[in-house]
This record gives sequence, structure tokens and C-alpha cells, in this order.
Amino acid sequence: MRLDGLNHVPAALKGGVVAIGNFDGVHRGHQAVFERLRQEARTLGVPAIVLTFEPHPRDVFAPQPMMFRLTEADAKARLAQALGLDAIVVMPFTRDFSQIEAEDFVARFLVADLAVAGVIVGADFHFGRARRGTPDFLRAAGAQHGFGVTQLDLLDDGDEHVSSSRVRDALRQGDVDTANRLLGYHWFIEGVVEQGDQRGRELGYPTANIALPAQWGLAQGVYAVRARVGETIHDGVASFGKPMFGDAPPPFESHLFDFSGDLYGQSMAVALIGHVRGQARFGSLADLVTAMDADSVRARQMLAAARPLSGLDAALGFVG
Repeated sequence: MRLDGLNHVPAALKGGVVAIGNFDGVHRGHQAVFERLRQEARTLGVPAIVLTFEPHPRDVFAPQPMMFRLTEADAKARLAQALGLDAIVVMPFTRDFSQIEAEDFVARFLVADLAVAGVIVGADFHFGRARRGTPDFLRAAGAQHGFGVTQLDLLDDGDEHVSSSRVRDALRQGDVDTANRLLGYHWFIEGVVEQGDQRGRELGYPTANIALPAQWGLAQGVYAVRARVGETIHDGVASFGKPMFGDAPPPFESHLFDFSGDLYGQSMAVALIGHVRGQARFGSLADLVTAMDADSVRARQMLAAARPLSGLDAALGFVG
């Protein structure tokens, strides 16, 4: 269940254990937090709830939106459901919200609205005005109000922690394998299919296009993808960037193999399975089509070899 704000919390969701954070990407480190959340909630026989914030605080304080977001609210909710959590609460984050004192945050949201039995946070979690709400502050507040607090260390991957920043950096380089490994599932984007310039159709590769925000950070290139439309999964090859046509900002264009039909206006989710190549300019449209033919062959090979990275990957249904 997704709740937008805490104005009308069902009685059945009160008294639960709550994990608090931004959780952009819901990567393996976040999943460790959610696994502990499930364990503690199961032990107490209460709901397991995620409390998160939208938009990302960095966007609120930036002169203009600048964050390369890995998961918007809908995607976070989809992932929370796939992980078996009972609810995700999306709190609207504003400048006014950022000025709430840490004591008031606890009293209003955790105690009055949610009546929490326990709280789970990561080692780098802060909240409230001037970021005064540290894990130590939260433990003291829990002792006062009667709820437990669990703080988890950051998850290591090699010599570095698993982090949303590392996932973004990998995607900026087109390193889909590293990004997906850090996430523990194949990263996906979601959007409504829009009508494009029809160039793909003229070249024999009709595409389903999703418009992307200007701050999108994915490396331009060609990707092996698996797309979900409704309950149907389609293999395909996707292109981000149009160096031969100068479109800016470009859409994310997915050609679905062995598919014919009209997808305009429909919601589509597209998972990146592998990176085929970077973008390139070609001397002629014939050379471009030859490259697209080779891209399709390589994408089919990647898709045939794809395996789930975790139970979450299988639950999302893109790879199973």
C-alpha cells in the first residue's frame, strides 16, 4: 500500500516498525535495511512500513532540479511491494518541512501519526532542522517515547560502500553490469509512451519512446532491454541519444522484438539488461541500419543469457 502523507493512516498500519530514509534506487544496502525491518516487524507481529520523502531534498534546495533520480516514488513503491513490505509512506518534502525540529518530527509523525513500535535507520541518516536528528538523537527519543531504534552500518561492496551515488556513477558510464550488481536487480525506468519522429519506423525499427527529464544521467548508447506493458513482457533493444539527428534532449527509444501494435499513451517499464555499445555517428542511413541489425543480434544474445540477480529481480518479473 502507498500512502501520500500521514493525514489518514489506517488503524491497521499503526504500531508498526518503520524504516526512514530517501532510499533512492532501493539498492542492496537499502534492501538490508528492509530485511531487518521485515524481521523486527515479524517478531513483534506488526506492520513493516517505509517512510520516505519526495522530491529528493537536494532538488528542493538546488536552483533547479538537478538530481539524476534512480527511482521516483512510483518505482520505490513497486520495489517495496516486491520486497514484501506492508506500506510505503511518501512524505512531501519542502523547505518548510525541512525546518521542522527533530523533536517535533518524532512527536508528530512517529508517535502521534504512526504510533511506531520501532524505527530502523542507516548509519548516515539525519532528519529535522539543521539535520539535528541523528541516530543517537533518535535512540534517546525512542527511550522517551517507548519505541526501539536499530541503526545499521552501510553495506560494503569491495573497498567501498554500496550507495546511490555509485549506482549513478556507473550508469553515467554506461556500466549497466556494475549498476545492476549494486542494485541487486536490473534497473528500470517507467513512463508513458509518446509519439516520436517516426524515423525508427522508416528505418525498419519502430520504437516506443519515453520522454526523460533534462537531468537524466544515463550514458547515451544502445542497451539490451526487457519491457513490461501491462502484464506482458517484451524483449528489445533500446537507444538513448540521436547523434545523427541532433535531437536534444533525446527520448529513450525501445524497439520491441517480434511486436506490432500501438503503444501510444500506455505506461511502460523498461529494464536495462546489458550495454550493447556507445552512441556513434555513421556515414549513411544504410550504415546506421547495418549497425542496428548487429545491435539487435547482440541484444538478443544478452537477453538469452540474462539471469535473476536476486529474488527481488525475479519478483519484478523482468528476469526470471
